[in-house]
Amino acid sequence: MISKELDRAGFPVALISAMYPVAEQIGASRIVKAVAIPHPCGDPSLPADMDRALRREIVTTALRALETEVETSTLFAPKMAVSS
Repeated sequence: MISKELDRAGFPVALISAMYPVAEQIGASRIVKAVAIPHPCGDPSLPADMDRALRREIVTTALRALETEVETSTLFAPKMAVSS
């Protein structure tokens, strides 16, 4: 997986994935729990303002993950509920 190679090269990577168990199995270092496979960074079934807030929370979580030192695969979950 490309995120592992970037991480090995010294670039911190946060992988946003709805398939986070697979990302953990392959050893991605920072995994952000996404909403669903067809819409990882949002939920089009939500009202527009709630979808926007969810998208912002996912990106904020990814940025927080990039700032965090990790030793092994670490799952970061957005503070808003995601339907997965």
